[in-house]
Amino acid sequence: MSGPLGLVVDPALDARRRADLRRMRSLATGLLLLAALVYVVTRGHDGGLLGYVNAGAEASMVGACADWFAVTAIFRHPLGLPIPHTALIPRKKEMIGRSLEEFVGENFLREEVIRDRVLDAEPTRRLAEWALAPGHAKRLVDEVAAVTVHVLHRIPDAEVQAVLEQAVLPRLVQEPVSGLAGGLLDQVVRDRAHVGLVDLALDEGRRWLVDNEDLFEALILERAPAWVPQAVNDLVARRVHIEALRWLADIRRDEAHSVRVALDRLLLDLADGLQHDPATQERAERFKERLLTHPQVAVTAMSLWRSFRGVAVAALEDPEGPVRARGVAEVRALAERLSADHELRGRIDRRIGDAAVYAVERYGTELTRVISHTVERWDGRETAERVELQVGRDLQFIRINGTLVGGLIGVLIHAVSQLLS
Repeated sequence: MSGPLGLVVDPALDARRRADLRRMRSLATGLLLLAALVYVVTRGHDGGLLGYVNAGAEASMVGACADWFAVTAIFRHPLGLPIPHTALIPRKKEMIGRSLEEFVGENFLREEVIRDRVLDAEPTRRLAEWALAPGHAKRLVDEVAAVTVHVLHRIPDAEVQAVLEQAVLPRLVQEPVSGLAGGLLDQVVRDRAHVGLVDLALDEGRRWLVDNEDLFEALILERAPAWVPQAVNDLVARRVHIEALRWLADIRRDEAHSVRVALDRLLLDLADGLQHDPATQERAERFKERLLTHPQVAVTAMSLWRSFRGVAVAALEDPEGPVRARGVAEVRALAERLSADHELRGRIDRRIGDAAVYAVERYGTELTRVISHTVERWDGRETAERVELQVGRDLQFIRINGTLVGGLIGVLIHAVSQLLS
């Protein structure tokens, strides 16, 4: 849970820390009182063994008091007295926050540190090993499918329509597309990427002629002269149907057919006109504007969006469907390739390192600034109390060590004094 000032508070953990802190304080204070008692009991004995004990006890008290002052001054004014350079955390919390910000930025968010850490962690290898573990690939695909379905359900049709009508279509209307369309068409024709589409059109046309022979002949007969005998018209219509099938087959079989060559020339001329002929460009832009500003375009686009969403949701929600099965297979195949290809893993890890460095260079200052901004919002006294709960127990060892070391130094000084005298 969080406290009123944004500090994270765990009551049970805090209670245990307070108990540990009280116990260590009692131990340190007990040693101080023991040293004081020994000093009082042995006071007046300057020689012999008791002299050493008295000197050690006196030095232990000095060391214990000095370290008590030092530890207490970190968190509050000792004995409530406003002594300079005490209560450091309450008074200097902003400076401490800035120092922490600079420390993290200079020592943890440096390019070489981040890049080395990413490469040492080998994230690609670990991800591949995780994906190859039994059930993990399916779990990943199931989670991605669930999130995708949730996102698709959460996108309101009204917002999609608003974006389409207010942003996408107006932008397309304003943006000239003739040059882009011409360049794309020219590249498609030169790369022969349209051949498959032409072949598909020829196949579909031939299939339609085969399946609709009577309809085709009826269309021919409708335009036949009335004075020609019916038998002749039937023969001509049947012959036209046969020749049409043969003509389509010849075009489909011969990639250098004159019809194909003429179509390629037509497309190249159109591409050139779209790129360089102002008249063609103007006609294309007018056609684009009429098309995109027609009300039915937005209606059709929304219908396509709803259809796509419905199909996608239905496919993704089926846990045993082909989409998820294909996803699992692709994830496992990618993981197996990454596991076997050391060079590919290295390239991906370096790209991850580049991305991490870019993110830190761009947003690192904002990340570290969170430290100082958070500390600035804290109350000074509560901050001191929270920090003392975290480290106060360990700081009591300073008091304990000061008592013990002070006593040893007191004995040593007394021994030197005895030797010199």
